[in-house]
Amino acid sequence: MVIPTWLLKLKRQSNGWNALSVLGAFVALIPSLYIIAGLFRTPNENWQHIKEYLLLNYALQSLWLVLGTGACTVLIGVTLAWLTAAYDFPFRRFFAWAFVLPLAVPPYIAAYTYATMLSYTGSVQTFLREALGWNLKQSYFDIMSMKGAVLIFSLFLFPYVYLITRTFLERQSASFIDNARLLGKHPLSIFFRVVLPLCKPAIIGGVSLVSFEVLNDYGVAKYFGIQSFTTAIFQTWFGLYDVESAMRLAALLMSFIIGLFVMERMVRRRRRYHASTSKSSPLRRRKLRGVSALAAVLFGGLVVSFSFVIPILQLTVWAAWTYKEVLNARFVKLLFNTFSISLVSVIVLMLLAVVVANACRLQRSAFTLTLSKLISSGYSIPGAVLSIGVLAVFISLDERLGGIYEQLGWGAGRLVLSMSIVMLIFAYVIRFLAVGFHAVEAGFDKIGNRYTEASRLLGLGLTRTFFKVDLPLIKGAVYTGCILAFMEVVKELPLTLLLRPFNFETLATKAYQYASDEQIHQASVPSLVIIAVGMISVYFYYWLGEKHAK
Repeated sequence: MVIPTWLLKLKRQSNGWNALSVLGAFVALIPSLYIIAGLFRTPNENWQHIKEYLLLNYALQSLWLVLGTGACTVLIGVTLAWLTAAYDFPFRRFFAWAFVLPLAVPPYIAAYTYATMLSYTGSVQTFLREALGWNLKQSYFDIMSMKGAVLIFSLFLFPYVYLITRTFLERQSASFIDNARLLGKHPLSIFFRVVLPLCKPAIIGGVSLVSFEVLNDYGVAKYFGIQSFTTAIFQTWFGLYDVESAMRLAALLMSFIIGLFVMERMVRRRRRYHASTSKSSPLRRRKLRGVSALAAVLFGGLVVSFSFVIPILQLTVWAAWTYKEVLNARFVKLLFNTFSISLVSVIVLMLLAVVVANACRLQRSAFTLTLSKLISSGYSIPGAVLSIGVLAVFISLDERLGGIYEQLGWGAGRLVLSMSIVMLIFAYVIRFLAVGFHAVEAGFDKIGNRYTEASRLLGLGLTRTFFKVDLPLIKGAVYTGCILAFMEVVKELPLTLLLRPFNFETLATKAYQYASDEQIHQASVPSLVIIAVGMISVYFYYWLGEKHAK
């Protein structure tokens, strides 16, 4: 029997790291396979109704959200990235950090904050009526619409485009921009003819992240009454109690996500720019003075005000009104639930992320490249979609363990794992594994393999080399992954709403529950805690990035 060459190579290079990586990738892939399998099941009557009357509307509403938000985030994010990367003006260093802060505010919190502020009895219209005597039409302040949702998403998701584009401009575009400046090109001409074409791969990467966040959203769409795919999955699951039709909707949305991912990869593969020299120099910033400097400060101030300062101030005022009502023993339990499950999830996912990243680094091949893509795929799957796959996996697992449950006296048909914290932690790990993996992968890329190879030559094995040599060198990257993953788990809403055990609340679900019950003021306290976690995470992420850049 002839054994394929690739199989022999894989067998020679097999070790515990590879085995754990393959196992982790397989487990992470199982929910997606269950979702895709939903397309091949026989549809029921509910699905026929959804397909005939509702499906096209779900698709169009989701598409408009993605297109509108994508266009606006490009406009805001690229402009701010170019401004902070290419020019020096008053408070530039402050703005460079402040433009990241909107990531700390979940869009669903911003949605009910702005909707309440702009309502007839909200702070904005009340001030205009009582202080200025203006009684304007209510339609001027109505953001409970598609346009309002796009505005909310754009204000609080543009940092994805801003961060990736600014990093690209600062590190890889200096020679092109400097040459254009030497040729006497006008700044606007440089921006449109050099910067935008040059940054196209970075912009597409940022917009793809924005698109994934929009498609993952449930809180904004539900609160604003928009029939997106995610809200449709919730309605079908909890309104019609039809998990099969919800799974088919999830499979269709997942197919759309895969299409977006493939298209993004194809575009980025075809558009690559390489410097004409191996030497790279940072982009030299030009000093803005007079009116130009004032315009830059005003523009940056407006963006920071509307995307962070104003909602934080309003939430703080509401919290001052209601904190005595909200801060009680139940809130302490809420904090414990949120932080404990987030901590456990982060520990598990970071352990798996380190194992996979190390295995991929030690063995560069098509196999490990595929492995890394499988591990990272969970972040691109919306929470509502992933939750259906996870639920299907755990229900199937409970069915297979029915005999053991019966011997333990629990009953053969009982759902044990499917109604537990274990299922929710499993879902968190799959959903945010990519966050930890990419952070650790970046750390490994920075240190290279020279220290590892030297340790192996001295006789240390892979595991001892990792703990004695590699881990101390990448601890900054591990901290970064922990911080970002913890922030994501704390503010995650759709996944938690669908998979949490009975009577298990987190800060995110409690804030959403308050908002759904029109107790907006009470929702401010858990919302501020979520934002505080996000702010601390953003600060440490930015601080670690600056520290490693030096």
